[in-house]
Amino acid sequence: MFRFKIIHQDKRSAGRIGYIITPRGVIETPVFMPVGTQGTIKALLPETVAQIGYRIILANTYHLLLRPGPEIILKAGGLHRFMNWKGLILTDSGGFQVYSLSNFRKIEQDGVLFRSHIDGREYFLTPEYALDIQKALHSDISMVLDTCIPYPSPKEEVRALTEITHRWAERSLQHWEKIKTPGRALFGIIQGGMEEDLRVESAKYVSSLPFDGVAIGGLSVGEPAQIRNRMLDLCLPYLPEDRPRYLMGVGTPLDLVDGVLRGIDMFDCVLPTRNARRGTIFTSKGPISIKRAEYREDFSPLDPACDCYTCRHYTKAYLRHLFMAKELLVYTLLSLHNLSYYATIIRNIKKALLKGNLAEFREELRKSYENFIEEDEDGSN
Repeated sequence: MFRFKIIHQDKRSAGRIGYIITPRGVIETPVFMPVGTQGTIKALLPETVAQIGYRIILANTYHLLLRPGPEIILKAGGLHRFMNWKGLILTDSGGFQVYSLSNFRKIEQDGVLFRSHIDGREYFLTPEYALDIQKALHSDISMVLDTCIPYPSPKEEVRALTEITHRWAERSLQHWEKIKTPGRALFGIIQGGMEEDLRVESAKYVSSLPFDGVAIGGLSVGEPAQIRNRMLDLCLPYLPEDRPRYLMGVGTPLDLVDGVLRGIDMFDCVLPTRNARRGTIFTSKGPISIKRAEYREDFSPLDPACDCYTCRHYTKAYLRHLFMAKELLVYTLLSLHNLSYYATIIRNIKKALLKGNLAEFREELRKSYENFIEEDEDGSN
């Protein structure tokens, strides 16, 4: 059965180390989940992702609904078999993707009417249908359908959309009781925009429902990091201690530490893979752009402190050459390094929690990543 167990609580912060225990395996938290929106971590073999150390990835209901369709994936035996992934899969309900395609959708009380950005076909996604799709995918952790709220938004609009999210949460639980498979989990999602009272109200309400875990959604939508952290500070005191806490769509290396300090257990973000394909590399000394001319004759690794396959075998000069020549190999090598760096950050966070010096670790990381700016927010991985 699905359950969560805390094995270490930091005495100087709300950070904790735990186990998510499932029939498919055990995941140690804090955990970062690479984003494989369409059933693949772009440019990487599933075996490579596992070799880096990842045991859980994220896929997306919206994109897999559009293509190849849940019926095909179900016939293949579920998404794990379809994509040859041996670990766990968490599936986002598609709420964020529907939000990001605002010109193609209309939110109604019963669900979301939207047109495919691929072929214009019309779909009506309800809370129940979103769970039916995720059941067909054989998701280990399913997310409820929610309404992701733009930033900034008028308070009355935030209130109305948050209330819809709450109603959909209730409907999702009712439907889940009819279709759930033992060992698979359902997480609720907190909304409330950047309105302090609505965030608290949503945190209390969603936490009161019998979900297997609780996610904080509607952040990383363009708000400053200070506001994001303020929303976390407001929400987290009301979240259950005995269930996993998932911060959706976040974030930079510094964001991960900020989340763990406040008690977050799970993260996902497109940054490591998307930025790799755009030439931005995460290193122990901060981000670098492989496109810079200064690396043309630099025969050192991307990060001397990194022992990933890319850093052991290739130089900045070669990787810059591949990138400027648009050779496909570079996307594999850079994505591999960035995901390895994120895996290292998570390991170092856990070490700092055990030593009780996570705040000091954050200060060191801040020097390298405080001014890092995400390139865009298109939601692609």
